[in-house]
Amino acid sequence: MSLLSTDQPSGLALAGLDQVFRARRLRSFAGIAAVLAYLVYVFFAFDIPGLAAKARPENAAVLLGDFWSYKTHVTRDNRSDKVTVAIEGERRGTYLADAPPDWVARDGSLTQITLPHGAHVTYTSKAAQVDVPDFGMIQLALQGRHVLLTLPEGRAMPDWISAARNRVSMDRGDWRFSMTPSRTETFRYFPGWEMFFFTLDSPFSGKSVVELAKLAISGKRVNPEMSNLSAMFGDFWNNKVWHHGDVFWALCETVLMAFLGTMGAGMIALPLAFLAATNFTPLVALRLSLRRVFDFLRGVDGLIWTVILSRAFGPGPLTGSLAILMTDTGTFGKMFSEALENIDDKQVEGVGSTGANALQRARFGVLPQLAPVILSQLLYYLESNTRSATVIGALVGGGIGLLLTQAILTQKDWEEVCYYVILIVLTVMAMDSVSGWIRRRFIKG
Repeated sequence: MSLLSTDQPSGLALAGLDQVFRARRLRSFAGIAAVLAYLVYVFFAFDIPGLAAKARPENAAVLLGDFWSYKTHVTRDNRSDKVTVAIEGERRGTYLADAPPDWVARDGSLTQITLPHGAHVTYTSKAAQVDVPDFGMIQLALQGRHVLLTLPEGRAMPDWISAARNRVSMDRGDWRFSMTPSRTETFRYFPGWEMFFFTLDSPFSGKSVVELAKLAISGKRVNPEMSNLSAMFGDFWNNKVWHHGDVFWALCETVLMAFLGTMGAGMIALPLAFLAATNFTPLVALRLSLRRVFDFLRGVDGLIWTVILSRAFGPGPLTGSLAILMTDTGTFGKMFSEALENIDDKQVEGVGSTGANALQRARFGVLPQLAPVILSQLLYYLESNTRSATVIGALVGGGIGLLLTQAILTQKDWEEVCYYVILIVLTVMAMDSVSGWIRRRFIKG
C-alpha cells in the first residue's frame, strides 16, 4: 500500500490556486475596464469635442502677449478733432501735445503714425488712411453715423479686417486700428512694462540707468527739499499708474490675513485636540462631539465661510482671517488629536515618575513629541493660506486679491495682473524658504 506524499500539492489544490489567480486577473482587468469606461463617459458627458471646437488658442496668445507688453493709444476725437497720445490710455501716461513720441508726427489737423513692418496710418478730418505693405492703401471716411470702407482695387476683405456699418477695426498683431463715428484710434504694442518706475510727469522719466545713477550721486537736485535718491524713491513708491506703495501694503495685508488665521487656528485647536484624543479624554461623548465639530469646521470650504462671515461682520481683512481660522481649526484639531494618540507613552511615564503633575507631564512629556508636527503643519498651512488669502481677499475686499480682481475686471490691465501674480508667487517662495529655515532650526537643531 503506497502513501500519498504531503510535500506535493494535489491536483485539486492546484486547480483551486489556478482559479484564485484567474479570479484576481479578471478583477484587475475589470477595474481597468471600469476606469476606461468612466473616462469615456466623462469624454462625452463634459462634451470634450465641443469644448475643443470652441477653443480659441489665438485669444490665449493675445492674453499672454498683454502680460509682457503694453500699448500706446493714438486717439482722435471725431467730434472735437482733438488728438491725444497716451500709454495704456492712462491720464498719467499722456504725452504733451507738442512732444509726442518719435513715431507720431502732427501737423495741424494731419496726424501721421508710423507702425511696424512699414505700415502707416494717417488721420485727417473725418477720414483716415491705412497703408499696409503688400496689401495697399485702405481708405476710411465718416458719413453721418456710418463708417465707409474702401479697399484697394482688386482686393478682397482679409480676415484681419472686421467691418460693420458703424465700426471698422483691423488687427495686425503688433498694432491695431479702429474707427467709429465718435473716435479713430490706433494701438501700437511695445515689449515691457512702460512707466513701471516713473510716470511721464516725473522728472526722472525716460532717463537711462547711467543718467539716474549720475543724478543720484552728484547731479543737481530736482527738488531742493530732498536728495535726488529720495525723490526717485518717492516717485517710484507713489507711482500713480502701478501704485507700488498700495500694492506693497495690500500684499502685507494678505500675508497678515494668512498669519492671523493660521496661527489663531493653531492656538485654538491645540487645547481642543487634547480633549478629542482617546488617550487623554476618557469621556466618549465629549471626544466624539469635538471630532464632529472638527469635521463640520473643515468640511465647509473657506470660501463658504468667507461668504457667511462677510454677511455677519461685513467685508474686510478680519473677515478673511476668521474664515481661514474656522477651516484650519477643524483641520488642525483632527491632525493634532491623531498625533496625540500616537505619542510614546514611555516618555510621559518617565516624566510622571519624577512626581510631575498632569500639566507638567503634558509640557515636558507630550509637547516635545508633538512640537515637530505642530510646527511643520502650521508652516505648511501658512504657505497654503497665503494663496487662499488672495482669493478670499477678492471676496471680502482686502489684500492683493482685491487689486488682482479689479485689474482682471477692467479687461485691459493684464500687465498689472501679471505683476500681481508674480508678487504672489515670489511671496510664497520667500515664505517657503523662511519656513524651511525655521523647520531646520527648531526641529533638526
